[in-house]
Formats: sequence, structure tokens, C-alpha cells
Amino acid sequence: MGTGRASGGPEPPLLVVDAANVVGSVPDGWWRDRAAAAGRLRDALVTVATEGLPGLAAPVEVVLVVEGEASVITGVEGVRVVAAPASGDDTVVELVTRAGPGRRRAVVTADRGLRERVRAVGAELISPRAVPRRL
Repeated sequence: MGTGRASGGPEPPLLVVDAANVVGSVPDGWWRDRAAAAGRLRDALVTVATEGLPGLAAPVEVVLVVEGEASVITGVEGVRVVAAPASGDDTVVELVTRAGPGRRRAVVTADRGLRERVRAVGAELISPRAVPRRL
């Protein structure tokens, strides 16, 4: 029996976004205010929850993993924010692993080490260029 929600339908795909890596992939001054940069990314991801991404149909459960100075931001409708207690990479891997192999899981990162780790537990990879960064 596959995973399902209480309504009986399949769970939506899980999209876990490595905030530090995605924010850091564009030199737009993000380093001046990491929390604000992560907040802009969070706000831009709201549309992904309802509209999906190419190859990832909506609805999508979007989880943004933040760390360090960005840990002060909170979730908004459509985007859950998880503050990493230590390593952001470890938190991303934990979220993907916990979702289980019966669910479609994708991770947005360009970090080579993290890409290898999430691929090893069955997650798909999405380039940071594929997600919106600003409204």
C-alpha cells in the first residue's frame, strides 16, 4: 500500500530548497542581509506550491531549509521554513529521508556534496536556476 493522505489521495511531491545555496548562487548583495535574502526567496517560492515547476506538477509541498542568520524567518502560506539546528545539508537529507521512498522528492541545490547525498536516498535534483528568487 502506498503513502497517502487522510483524504485517500497521493501526497504531493516534496520540494526541499537549500536556502543558503540558492540565495548564494546569485551575487546580488545577499551577504549584506542574509535573513532578508532568505525571506525574498521564501516569498518567491509561494507560487511553486500552487503552480509547480517544469516537470513537477502542483500542488507541491515546499520546504525551505535555512541556517545561521536566516534562521529568524518563518513560514508563510505555501512554504514551510525549517531552521537547521546545525548543518543545513544534514537537515535537507533528513527531510528527504523522512519523507520516504514512496513519495516523489526533489531538492534544489547546486552543492555537489549535498546533491550526491540526496540522490543516494532517492531524491531528484533541481537546479537553483529553475526556481524563482524574487516576486
